[in-house]
Amino acid sequence: MRTLLRHLFLENWPRKTIAIALAVIIWFVVNQSLTTTRIISNVSVRVINLPQGKTVEGMQSNGMLAKRVSLTLSGNKDMLDDMTSNDLEVVIDGSDASGEYSVSIQKKNLVSLNPEIEIASGINRVSAATLLIRPMRLVTEKIPVIVTSPIGEAPRGYQFLDVFPYRLYLTVSGPEKVIKQLKDRELRLTFNLNEISRAQLDSLAEAINNEKQTDEVSFLIPDAWKQISIPALSDIPFTIDDPDAKLLRIDFVRRNLLPLDMPIPLILFYPAEYLSTLNPGTLQLTASDLVENRWGTFLITKPLAVKGVSRLFLEIVREMMQIVIIAEPARDQSILPWSLQFIDSRKLENEYVSLLQADESNEEINNLQPELREEYLRNRFRSYMNRLQLFKPNDVKFDLHPVVQGNTVKVQE
Repeated sequence: MRTLLRHLFLENWPRKTIAIALAVIIWFVVNQSLTTTRIISNVSVRVINLPQGKTVEGMQSNGMLAKRVSLTLSGNKDMLDDMTSNDLEVVIDGSDASGEYSVSIQKKNLVSLNPEIEIASGINRVSAATLLIRPMRLVTEKIPVIVTSPIGEAPRGYQFLDVFPYRLYLTVSGPEKVIKQLKDRELRLTFNLNEISRAQLDSLAEAINNEKQTDEVSFLIPDAWKQISIPALSDIPFTIDDPDAKLLRIDFVRRNLLPLDMPIPLILFYPAEYLSTLNPGTLQLTASDLVENRWGTFLITKPLAVKGVSRLFLEIVREMMQIVIIAEPARDQSILPWSLQFIDSRKLENEYVSLLQADESNEEINNLQPELREEYLRNRFRSYMNRLQLFKPNDVKFDLHPVVQGNTVKVQE
């Protein structure tokens, strides 16, 4: 065995070494000479050297076109087999762009993004569909951004109240046609309440209540959320640059039961179209286990509570609330619609706004500009009016069944 190995490796070893070296050289030369043709899809296109004040339709802020191209490449097999669309891009010189023109993509238009790929030596031929370039005027505009009502659910123990500000502006530059379309349709910014935890709101509420008693919590929007995507202009979201974006907040109110401590009047409303048959002479309220007649006024005296509002709001409106039952033609035992209404709501709103504007300790509100502060407070008051709900002291929602019985309306739970 030892003799055989000596014979194989040691005898005539100079000739054998030369033979192995030649074999390696021949393999390398042959391998490098192997060519193939391959289609690379989704290749990015960049336009450079555009005249000042010009852009190209579909060009994003980074100079890339939104449209991508497919290239048919012929060249070194090893290099093309490993190549992806991320390894190269098409670069077009737009210095002579004056009007619409066609570009035939050639080898000179290819730029390697991978230092291990040598386009000059590895690619022999390039073919692709003709690319149409449409130069346009570059404009810069402020695009309206509407902050919509959030999606998702508020954390347990809290109720969504409002989002503020409702309208912002984003400054962007791009092709005149695209910018005009953006201005016409406006942009939408929507937050997700599911991304806000109860622990975050509890922490905010604790910090506020250490200074003053309140049922309201404002969650300031993080900078990372103040972004909006415009695919026609960039693959990267834009950060809203409006100075008022720093005020962005979502307001919550604790879902605490607040005792009403006040009887609620009931009245019948007679729509004008039914007055010939439904009027105070043909249909009236009557007392029941739930409704008491005091001096000709019908009242619900049963203890009730409310949810979805602040203590301050309740203090202002508690004596100016009533339940209105709508008289409608109906058969016996049918249930009439009803609603909770506020008397002289404009006066109540003014009182609410005046009290909070005079509260110098409320830095959160006082930091707003005067006109924004008033708009913010008035919208909060109106939101409370829409959200107030009646409950029983055991936290069960209070509901009424006004039933027509002959020429009377009997109100039951």
